[in-house]
Amino acid sequence: MSTADAPTPTPTIDTSEQHLPVLGRPLEVRVDERGVERAIRKLRRLMASEGVLREIKRRRHHEKPSVKSKRKLREAERRRKRRQRKGPPRGER
Repeated sequence: MSTADAPTPTPTIDTSEQHLPVLGRPLEVRVDERGVERAIRKLRRLMASEGVLREIKRRRHHEKPSVKSKRKLREAERRRKRRQRKGPPRGER
């Protein structure tokens, strides 16, 4: 059998190393007698407060490392200002 007749092996990609899941606390909303619409509204508020939608939108396109570092600096500044407004945690007062 010559080398031209031999099938070339197809490269396999191990996706477990490429896309690591983001670990966080699971969002859970209980549906009670008040209805599904109310639970959906509550889920949307939870997702907005956790930043899930912002993260999904951010991951739609590639972000250059320089843009990523600037975004992280802006987010850290926002968190720092928010902590200053709210004051120290209850245990440290």
